[in-house]
Amino acid sequence: MTTLFQRCQQRALDHQGGPKNLKALLPKAKSAAQLKKTGDDRYLAEMAACIFRAGFVWRVVENKWDGFEEVFNGFLPIWVASRSPEQLEDMASDTRIIRNLSKVKAVQDNALLVLDLQREYGSVGQFLAQWPEEDITGLWLYLKKHGSRLGGNSGQYFLRFTGKDTFILSRDVCAALKLNGVIDKDNPTSQRDLRKVQEAFNEMRTESGWQLCQLSRMLALSIG
Repeated sequence: MTTLFQRCQQRALDHQGGPKNLKALLPKAKSAAQLKKTGDDRYLAEMAACIFRAGFVWRVVENKWDGFEEVFNGFLPIWVASRSPEQLEDMASDTRIIRNLSKVKAVQDNALLVLDLQREYGSVGQFLAQWPEEDITGLWLYLKKHGSRLGGNSGQYFLRFTGKDTFILSRDVCAALKLNGVIDKDNPTSQRDLRKVQEAFNEMRTESGWQLCQLSRMLALSIG
């Protein structure tokens, strides 16, 4: 009997035209040392980017990103955290960014989270580096609980784009997991289903030696 990894890898190889093509499409997560070197302003900036991209055309956010950096003062956590309600309203009306007061407030909330992580762990990078990949869904739940607008795919993409090893429950990844009987829903959200997904990825990781982000991408490529 073939394993989940073997089945999905073979489908991905068939779709992508062989090992060389598949390997070229796989991402690579950062090491613990690399995560620790990243400044907390960059982690807050990526939180903000994920918040503003949610439900919006990503290209528009990217095109305005220099303006975001200016309005949020380079995403210096202590500066963002100390803005008054009036200052937040001024920022939210600035045409250099996408004008959305609730999302601007969410960035400030996450600046406070960053400061909390600094006090407890030294930096966001050190916090992320110590979190075990065997419980990456636990990290998703932590971000959802302690952050603002970092639940669902926003938290997952934040981790992916900052280099923390994670899988992403994209439509194609969920389709691959459902096709192979790991889940029975198109969009698993319950803790029970997330545990099943985590266990499946842990098994594939142990079998293959691949990173979670590589396994996630491979599952997506096995669909199309």
